[in-house]
Amino acid sequence: YLWGFRRESLFRRHTFSDHGPGAVAQVIPLRDSVRTYSFPVVNISLIGINTLIFILEISMSPTALERLFANFGLVPARLHLDDPLALLSNPIILATLISYLFLHGGWLHYLSNIWTLYIFGDNVEDRMGSARYLVFYLLIGVLSGLLQALFDPQSWTPMIGASGAIAGVLGAFFMLYPRARVFTLILVLIFPWFVQIPALIYLGVWFVLQLFSGIAALNLPSAASAGGVAWWAHIGGFVFGVLFYRLFIPPVHPAYHRRFLKNSDE
Repeated sequence: YLWGFRRESLFRRHTFSDHGPGAVAQVIPLRDSVRTYSFPVVNISLIGINTLIFILEISMSPTALERLFANFGLVPARLHLDDPLALLSNPIILATLISYLFLHGGWLHYLSNIWTLYIFGDNVEDRMGSARYLVFYLLIGVLSGLLQALFDPQSWTPMIGASGAIAGVLGAFFMLYPRARVFTLILVLIFPWFVQIPALIYLGVWFVLQLFSGIAALNLPSAASAGGVAWWAHIGGFVFGVLFYRLFIPPVHPAYHRRFLKNSDE
């Protein structure tokens, strides 16, 4: 995983990155073929909030940034997963299950996450409706973070990044638009190759790669994986998205409902 930030070595030792789901080797999604019927207010807002926080991050000193990650990143050991009642003494720790989603460890980490959310998130929000989409995004982010924490519950390494939640968005897109096409840039050495890949294949291959990487990471000691990639947040996010997306789909498409109300008022 490449970090595009000058203070990369410090962050990499002290954070557990979730590595953006759009960065699959040198395969870069450019856009999808799905048409939307509404403005993605929540998706744009999530992108805006992540961007503002990232601007704050790159303006901070290394010491201040490390403190930010330690306080607002998701630290498995602080969750006391082996003794949940211990959280009663400091329930504010539960807030890090949300706050970690808005922190990023470098330019590539930030850009890969935000670009993927920009491409796929608007379609899922369009189908779910804005309020349901927001709840879905945050819920999957919480669940994916907990799953990653379960694989190393005693770790004091902060986990940061939105790609657990974004992987859930990809899982929902996978189920909602399997026949969609993803317009993709494939870099072969230095030569660009533009292709259209069915979403079923693009996202299916991405998930298989995450799964293989996650299984391989199980054989690594905790110390060796520190500062690495939170594969199980990706895997869990995608699976949770596939399993739970239907709970957030209204019986009538939100855009059709708004159009019906507008016509009835006229």
